[in-house]
Amino acid sequence: MPKYEIIIYWSQEDEAFIAEVPELTGCAADGPTYQEALGNVEIVIQEWLETAKELGRPIPQPKGRLVFA
Repeated sequence: MPKYEIIIYWSQEDEAFIAEVPELTGCAADGPTYQEALGNVEIVIQEWLETAKELGRPIPQPKGRLVFA
């Protein structure tokens, strides 16, 4: 799987960790733990990429770094 930048932070409002992928518009997930948020967003990234391919949409090249907040 391509290495997209992932930003993970705690949301007091949601009472969950939020994992966002800035390079993939609308690609985000959450979880009650840091690890679960990361695991969930990895699934969402794969689904995002599969959907983009099916629809013939461009897929951004990853920057290739992980950012932990």
